[in-house]
Amino acid sequence: MRDITNMKQVLTFLLLLLTISVNAQVNAIISEFKNPLGKEVLVAAHRGDWRNAPENSIAAIKYAIAMGVDIVEIDVQKTADGQLVLMHDEKIDRTTAGKGKVSDFTLDSLKTLYLRNGCGVPTHHRIPTLEEAMLAAKGKVMINLDKSYRYINEAYAVLEKTGTVNQAIFKGDLPAGKVINDYAAVLKKIHYMSIVSLDDSAALYSIHDAVSQIEPVAFELIFKSDTSAILSHLKDIKQSRLWVNALWASLNGGHYDDMAFDDGNIRDSWQWLLDRGFNIIQTDRPAALLAYLRKKGLHK
Repeated sequence: MRDITNMKQVLTFLLLLLTISVNAQVNAIISEFKNPLGKEVLVAAHRGDWRNAPENSIAAIKYAIAMGVDIVEIDVQKTADGQLVLMHDEKIDRTTAGKGKVSDFTLDSLKTLYLRNGCGVPTHHRIPTLEEAMLAAKGKVMINLDKSYRYINEAYAVLEKTGTVNQAIFKGDLPAGKVINDYAAVLKKIHYMSIVSLDDSAALYSIHDAVSQIEPVAFELIFKSDTSAILSHLKDIKQSRLWVNALWASLNGGHYDDMAFDDGNIRDSWQWLLDRGFNIIQTDRPAALLAYLRKKGLHK
């Protein structure tokens, strides 16, 4: 009996050590994320590692974590019975073996469907709930909840339930006053990122307005053209991390992933973005970007 008790105590101790170790992993990422002057450039995997697993799947999240990214971007939709699930499109046609709108299905119905991979072939993977995704990420990585502005209150409840509030990044492109009006009750409890288009003539006002009213932990800046004068002064925005999407040309003035990966022109893609002061890069090429940043001493 004493041997069994001792064994249970040892297992409990080992589990505690594992929990502390895992939490230390994500806590280091969160600490860096909240430090706008941090030297590390954070890498966000777009829809997870969708090249090796279906986008927005649990496997895509886990593969991205194993790769060493700091943030996994996922997309949130709501079912007919009010459950939050991972899905980029409002319709399930492109990414599953079914057809129709997410909002027309109950969760049980969606769970009968198989996700398609990047080639459109059905796999054995199922549509995950937000709760399942956050549990998979718990203690390991931050999660960017795209398309979730409409569901911040519901999503916050899921985060509280799973103990992952501090790991999540919410975002939106609405004026600061509107954000306060919509979500004053939770705004101070979450990481909120303001989205601003630098092609908008009021972009600088939007940035200052957000800083003065809601103090976003980061700004996601989008620009079709790289001629905005603001791009020359991004390093002056010292109170927030600066997020850029390197996914395709219209989001970053033409300084995008495939220019680096396919053409080998890193100078005019990732390095150009780094030189402007961006310190969070969302990418469809996380492994290659991580390798480049580590070579430059900008990522552990």
